[in-house]
Amino acid sequence: MNPTIQAFFDTVTQTISYVIFDEAGGCCAIIDPVLDYDPKAGKTLTHNADKLIAFIHDQRLSVQWILETHAHADHLSSADYLKNQLGGKIAIGRNIPAVQKTFKKIFNFGDDFIPDGHHFDHLFSDGESFRIGKITAKVIAVSGHTPADIAYQINNVIFVGDTLFMPDVGTARADFPGGDARQLFKSIQKILAFPPETRLLMCHDYPPTNRPPEWECSVAEQRARNIHIHAGITEDEFVKMRTERDATLEMPNLLLPAIQINVRGGKLPPAEPNGVAYFKIPINLI
Repeated sequence: MNPTIQAFFDTVTQTISYVIFDEAGGCCAIIDPVLDYDPKAGKTLTHNADKLIAFIHDQRLSVQWILETHAHADHLSSADYLKNQLGGKIAIGRNIPAVQKTFKKIFNFGDDFIPDGHHFDHLFSDGESFRIGKITAKVIAVSGHTPADIAYQINNVIFVGDTLFMPDVGTARADFPGGDARQLFKSIQKILAFPPETRLLMCHDYPPTNRPPEWECSVAEQRARNIHIHAGITEDEFVKMRTERDATLEMPNLLLPAIQINVRGGKLPPAEPNGVAYFKIPINLI
């Protein structure tokens, strides 16, 4: 069975979240949901997540999975909020403990933060298959942007996370802690080895001024037009390009708060004795 896919674009973080379902009244999965965050006020909001909830209620769907492609640095995840509202299992790639260990050190999380992935309901292995109602999905490991990136394949559709962007934007950065441009190149080649007609759905779009946001293209379009992986580029050439480009990029606006929630499966940091949760900001470290 081919899935029905509904995309939701967040204009603030330029993130695309997806609801994938087998049929109206059936089962669904949510991919990369956004929790709104006002950094000036330190306030979380649920406008984007509530749009997903409204759609799911309208289609009379039962949520089986809330799927993360990786621990995002550019938006906060609403996975925990959605689970509390709708049910379902929160899942991510099995290498998430490597990311958690790195950021536990950076943020000096206390002993109560155990970086073993238990914050998620399920950790996917490369090649693992799972069901969304009548639909079969498969996990593809695509590390490089982070050590724990995965993509989700459903028939001829692959949700690529941050591995690839639209062809005129290029590829994901690889300079975050644990990132690896050489591994990113290998992961991209794995995706581009699929048949030319395979549909690729992005997690973000940062469009140039001459077009509106877009989030779908084909393997053939990526092979022909991606500005970072043109035909004939070698692994060494890609690593050199990616490394030089990454050195010019600013850190994402929401990296510091986002990571602290996203390595916890969308949960806020534990409240302190006064009942308030706080983000930690390391000074002169990153």
